[in-house]
Amino acid sequence: MVQLNVNGRVVSVDADPSTPLLWALRDHLGLTGTKFGCGMAVCGACTVHMNGQPTRACVTAISAAANAQITTIEAIETDRVGRAVQDAWLRNDVVQCGYCQSGQVMAATALLKSKRNPTDKDIDDAMSGNVCRCGTYARVRTAIKDAAKAIG
Repeated sequence: MVQLNVNGRVVSVDADPSTPLLWALRDHLGLTGTKFGCGMAVCGACTVHMNGQPTRACVTAISAAANAQITTIEAIETDRVGRAVQDAWLRNDVVQCGYCQSGQVMAATALLKSKRNPTDKDIDDAMSGNVCRCGTYARVRTAIKDAAKAIG
């Protein structure tokens, strides 16, 4: 049994400590907003925040997450910056198929929490590990700039 603090709630997960956090979230806790993309931490679909840092849940063992504050896409709207990012995503029609978007939003939120007025290079660097097969990268950049203005 591994205890996790997910979205401000302490939960117990009955799984092997080496189980990836992604599967604990999806299969044990029913939090399916975090997506499986590649299983190798290269696509970003599984991005969550662990102690405020964007983290790939597909390669993070639950034992490594046991003492961390984990935030998933399901709770990001309760964060002022996360809500601003989600609103900007809608205003700028970022989403096409939507599969990668929870990871994109999580990465963008982490960026704006660390840099309130990111440059194009900051955005490119922060978002480079998030793959969008639909190619909405220009809209992602526009939405991040829009969210940055909204949060001031």
